[in-house]
Amino acid sequence: MNKEGHVLNAALLGIGLGVVLEPSGTIETLRTVVAVTVPVTLGALFPDVDTAFGKHRKTLHNLPVVVIFAAFPLLFENLSYVWIGVLTHYVLDYLGSRRGIALFYPLSSQEYGFPSGVTTSSRFANVVTMMVTGVELAVAVAIVHVLPQYVDVGRVAAALPI
Repeated sequence: MNKEGHVLNAALLGIGLGVVLEPSGTIETLRTVVAVTVPVTLGALFPDVDTAFGKHRKTLHNLPVVVIFAAFPLLFENLSYVWIGVLTHYVLDYLGSRRGIALFYPLSSQEYGFPSGVTTSSRFANVVTMMVTGVELAVAVAIVHVLPQYVDVGRVAAALPI
């Protein structure tokens, strides 16, 4: 995926997650959308920093990096959703590109990708992005509303910086 696809995914995912977490339709929904969308977008853009140094789709596109970001909620309350952006970046690069990503870098430079991925310049890239975003939001809805015993939505909402 290109930057446009990652930003589109992050923006739509942040808005969707904000509404899923605070569906009241009030100003609290807007606050939640902003509080979720900003860190998700930052996280979605972060892995491509490796275009400036290191090896693109290797240095910052691997499982150790997402594990580090998954620890962010424990350390930085205001960045508790950054890991979602990083993870969705990986999902898009895995599913939505022919090249894939080096999940086990630095142990292995082997790149893994979905066999039917599209090139980043394809006219179908945004369609793939929208489909992946839809699946991600469906998973979020299932976790929050179908399996609520696994997610304390009140605690999640209380952790939002706004």
